Formats: sequence, C-alpha cells, structure tokens
Amino acid sequence: MNVVDERDAGWFRGIYARHYADVVRYGLRRLGGTAAAEELAQEVFLVAWRRRWEVPERTLPWLYGVARRLLANHWRAERSAPPPLELAELPAADRNDAIARLVDVRAALARLSDDDQEILRLVVWEQLSVREAALVLGCGTTAAKVRLHRARRRLTDLLRERPAAAPTRIGGTR
Repeated sequence: MNVVDERDAGWFRGIYARHYADVVRYGLRRLGGTAAAEELAQEVFLVAWRRRWEVPERTLPWLYGVARRLLANHWRAERSAPPPLELAELPAADRNDAIARLVDVRAALARLSDDDQEILRLVVWEQLSVREAALVLGCGTTAAKVRLHRARRRLTDLLRERPAAAPTRIGGTR
C-alpha cells in the first residue's frame, strides 16, 4: 500500500479533527473575525485534501504554510495590509501595567516588517519550533534562526525606543 492509498477519507478526518482548531486560531490571530478564520481553515483543509499525497507526516506546520500562502494571496489581491493584531486576554493582577505593556508590544510589533511579524507569531503564538517555522516560511532552519534572532532584536529595540514622558512643571509658570 502506498501513500496515496493510505490518504483516504479516514486519514483526512483524522488530521481535520486534530488540527482544525489550530488552523482557526492561526486565522483568528491574523484576521480577527471568527467567520473569516473558519473560512480560511476550510480553504486550508480543501487544499490538504486536494494535495493529500504531498502532506508530510508532521501536518501542522504544512497546514500553517498553506494558510500563510492563502492569506498572502488574499492580501495581495486586496492590496491592503493585514488587520491589526488583537490584544490577548489581560491578567487580572496589575491590569493597568499589563495593558500598557500589551499596547507597547502591539505598537512595536506593528512597526516590524511582515516577515518579522510572521516569524515571531509562528514561534511565540503558534508555538512552533524554529525548524517547523522554517517549513511554514519555505526556508532553511538556519535562515529561520537568523530571521527570528533579528526580529527579536528589532522588537526589543522598538520597545526600548518608547518616548520619554514630557517633563511637567510643578507650580506656576514663569
């Protein structure tokens, strides 16, 4: 029995059941709306079914790669930038400080290039290894490591650039 014979409806139902929620979350983080994320997931699994003989054993990074290419094609067709990132759930303790940190990170992340944002999202949010992120991005592991290192450095630099608060005068004016 070869790979094509093993890739039947049962095989497909298995990867769909295991990874549908992951692909929807991937879409939510990039599109913001549930309906759009679910539509993206449906398109991803349609591609997976059509190209089932090409799907590697580690299916999730491959599925993320398909989702990434579908989104890139969509954005290219729309000629618009991806929507802004949604704020994550905030911790209850020290809520104001947490909000300020999240706003700072969100603003800094938005100033990064699309490539820098994507490598950071894949490794941090999607919790892929650098090797798996390289598969999604279509590059080698070494290139992904370099991209991740540079993206982290640029993000850190942007977070350090926060403008200093303007000095305030106490008392009357002169």
